[in-house]
Amino acid sequence: MTAPAAIFLDKDGTLLDDVPYNVDPDAMRLAPGAREALSIFAALAVPIFVISNQSGVARGRFPIESLNGVEARLHELFAECGATLSAVYWCPHDATGTVEPYNQECDCRKPMPGMLLRAAREHGVVLADCWFVGDILDDIEAGRRAGCRTILIDNGNETVWRGGALREPHVVATDMFRAALAIRAMDKRVSAREIAR
Repeated sequence: MTAPAAIFLDKDGTLLDDVPYNVDPDAMRLAPGAREALSIFAALAVPIFVISNQSGVARGRFPIESLNGVEARLHELFAECGATLSAVYWCPHDATGTVEPYNQECDCRKPMPGMLLRAAREHGVVLADCWFVGDILDDIEAGRRAGCRTILIDNGNETVWRGGALREPHVVATDMFRAALAIRAMDKRVSAREIAR
């Protein structure tokens, strides 16, 4: 198997510690294993994208402009690990929200694949050759709908466990570091499932 075309990462609970509705750059902390994972991804020399639902915009928890500071801090955190963040894609929508025009149905809110499809169009990557890493099964479903290979970080954040063919990860890992080892192992034709456990 060849090196991945790109790596997509969920933000909260995967790349960063899961702090609900956090848009304070000073409170953003890399999740366990994320620093080491970003170093591995940097060595693979592939584009890295962050894909994140941010329903707090539609729910009136914070203005959409707050995400500018979050994105700037993400670039800093990547740089501290020797990695480059290629782009960030946000979904600010939630049909149950109260803030217009964000309180609507969309094709970008995970488990829908819209953010991944947009990134692929804008950056010319082949999704079948990409990985999407997330901490809940909605992430896995979005990745599978887009045609990516998927890794579930099984860190306790998924509590519903609603199954289905589109919600079965290709690999399960305990943290971002193990996920990165699995991706690197695929590149080296080693069993990713063995490495990730």
